[in-house]
Amino acid sequence: MNLSSTNLSNRRNFLKGAGLSLALPFLESGAFKALAAVEPTRTKRMLAIGNHLGFYPGAFFPKDAGSDYISSPTLRNIEKHRKDFTVFSHLDHDVGGGHGGVNAFLSGVRKQESKGFPEKNVSIDQIAAEHVGSVSRFPSITAGIGAGTDMCWTRTGVRIPPVNSPSRLFNALFTQAPLSERNIERERLTHRSSVLDALMGSAKSLQGRLDGFDRDKLDQYLTSVREVEQRLQMSKEWLDRPKPKPGMQPITDEERMDIEEMPLFFDLLTLALQTDSTRVATFEIPIGFSTTDLDGVTYGYHGLSHHSKGEDKLTELQLAEDYIFTQVNRLFDGLKEAGIFDDTLVIVGSGMSDGSKHSNKDLPVLMAGGGLQHKGHLVSPDEHHKRVPLCNLWLSALQWFGVERDTFGKSNGTFSGLNFS
Repeated sequence: MNLSSTNLSNRRNFLKGAGLSLALPFLESGAFKALAAVEPTRTKRMLAIGNHLGFYPGAFFPKDAGSDYISSPTLRNIEKHRKDFTVFSHLDHDVGGGHGGVNAFLSGVRKQESKGFPEKNVSIDQIAAEHVGSVSRFPSITAGIGAGTDMCWTRTGVRIPPVNSPSRLFNALFTQAPLSERNIERERLTHRSSVLDALMGSAKSLQGRLDGFDRDKLDQYLTSVREVEQRLQMSKEWLDRPKPKPGMQPITDEERMDIEEMPLFFDLLTLALQTDSTRVATFEIPIGFSTTDLDGVTYGYHGLSHHSKGEDKLTELQLAEDYIFTQVNRLFDGLKEAGIFDDTLVIVGSGMSDGSKHSNKDLPVLMAGGGLQHKGHLVSPDEHHKRVPLCNLWLSALQWFGVERDTFGKSNGTFSGLNFS
């Protein structure tokens, strides 16, 4: 049942008055731990969280390098986990474009420049998902608030929009459809497969009659068709397999504030990874994330990011970023309780560094978990001719995941500052 606008307003006022400490718990205490005892699964997982507007550099990056750094204002929110994550300085993709460069965060390649790359602007989550294949019900899950932030891309340059409804994600993960509905879905999948077979046959008959440019376009089209065929086949394989039982009540389709949805999504993604429903997940925080629902915040998030170093806006921006990292802290807690933190490589960051400057240089990037021996604050060279591409870090992450490849995006090698073996 949808909340009326009056009820939502009352709820918003209550939460604002209660402050940050009352981020709503959606799982019963110990639920992750109880499920971990029943279904332990040791396998590598990946979770990437991207925030469109970045994080204010002056409050994100520590001033000192190494393991003994003094926590920055933003990182204080995850201080209890400091031995389990690494912060990276001076990494980026050497792209510009401000908001238009954010879409390169997980790929290294702007959508606008992807034509010159064999794999277009494919993102690391999708390469990892291809590696997983049909081992899990969902090769990857892309979730987010609102419209997301254009973070996930296929190898044909097609954007994967996020699931932005917690109830829809819950049902996909945990609600078993009746046999009658599954049979209807089976017929739909079979019909779509037949249509794709016909399209593939017609397209292949044209190959010998096209010049080089058109043949390349046709190859891209055929690749897209094959990707859809693979997804349809995987859907068929999992149609009748029982879904896991979560340690939470079903989620209703109702109106929620953004600050309520973030912890709810984080719980769902933790459960999805813990139950092996997926091994690859992403979460997108959009430019329109509603910060005015937070106590003490009067500006919209986009306006806060364009702070021009004004003291009032920076103060409120810190409250917003504190909230996000409070939820990241809660996410780390949940992954540890679920017993999968050391098997899950968590990426937190953005394709934007300083929203006020629309800068895509020196991106805020944090990597946690994965069983790695973390290094605190790793500072790469700042000189242009010595700079390390962020794609080197992404390549090492993919190799950690089990993907056998020597390049990714704009990489020129693996990342040597952190041991991924």
